[in-house]
Amino acid sequence: MRRLILQRLLLSIPLPFVVSGMTFLLTALTPGDLARSILGGNATQEQVDSLRHQLGLDEPLAARYWQWLDAALHGNLGVSPTMSEPVTTVLDTRLGVTLSLVIGSTLVAAAAGLLLGTVAAVRGGVLGRLLDVVSLIGLALPNFWLALMLISWFAVDLRLFPVSGYVPPGGGLNNWATSLVLPVVTLAAPGVAVIARQTRDSMLSTVQRPFMRTLRAAGLPERSLLLRHALRNAAIPVLTVIGVVFVGALSGTVIAEVVFALPGLGSEAVNATTVHDVPVIQGVALYFTVLVIAVNLVIDIAYGWLDPRVRVS
Repeated sequence: MRRLILQRLLLSIPLPFVVSGMTFLLTALTPGDLARSILGGNATQEQVDSLRHQLGLDEPLAARYWQWLDAALHGNLGVSPTMSEPVTTVLDTRLGVTLSLVIGSTLVAAAAGLLLGTVAAVRGGVLGRLLDVVSLIGLALPNFWLALMLISWFAVDLRLFPVSGYVPPGGGLNNWATSLVLPVVTLAAPGVAVIARQTRDSMLSTVQRPFMRTLRAAGLPERSLLLRHALRNAAIPVLTVIGVVFVGALSGTVIAEVVFALPGLGSEAVNATTVHDVPVIQGVALYFTVLVIAVNLVIDIAYGWLDPRVRVS
């Protein structure tokens, strides 16, 4: 298992460099001027040029990226020029919101998807065809439209949940959970459809394998066959899909946090992009990259636990 973890970590090393470099390049190519955003539209060109020089924006792109990368390797992500605060301070205060959304939506999608997929594999027939239809609908619905519909139905009409805003856990666990229900459902809906379909297909494929027929002939109860053997052997492709759902939810937080007015990394990325705050944009990209690496490592460890052959591959 240690060898597996070490291999995955070594393979992940280039990812932060690639992502940060691409983010820096794309940000530089995006129309906008940080100095003009800070000074406002009434500032003279001389004032803008002076501030650009103070911020180092007149230096070559490669030199600016190298300065950022050198500081990042020493644990310093710089200072936000628009907020005059360290980037790590700005992002750390918002990290908990994003993690609550992503982890919560992934757990909901995994639980509901596994349940629906298992039932569809066991019962089949109409339920299996219904799952196909639900999967198509879940994948086709845009996140922002679903978020607006949930707000209209459950927040405005029924008044069961708040329209927007975030309550930290310190404000009461019930209030914290209530503030997350609608955004979590918004992010989880596509994942439920994908995981349910993958679970059903994987289990149907597994139950047709020779070892399952042998166990059934030996008199093992059907429930034990499905839960202890079929589901476990079908779990690896399902875990892969769960990892993809996590990454999809991470990108979906950009929309969910804006619609529900949540102070997370996604909404901060939108704000930073609007004013061309490069240090914050770079910081958000790096945080997202680390989260993706972490979840991929967890998935790989789960592979090794479910299938010992993975540990020595």
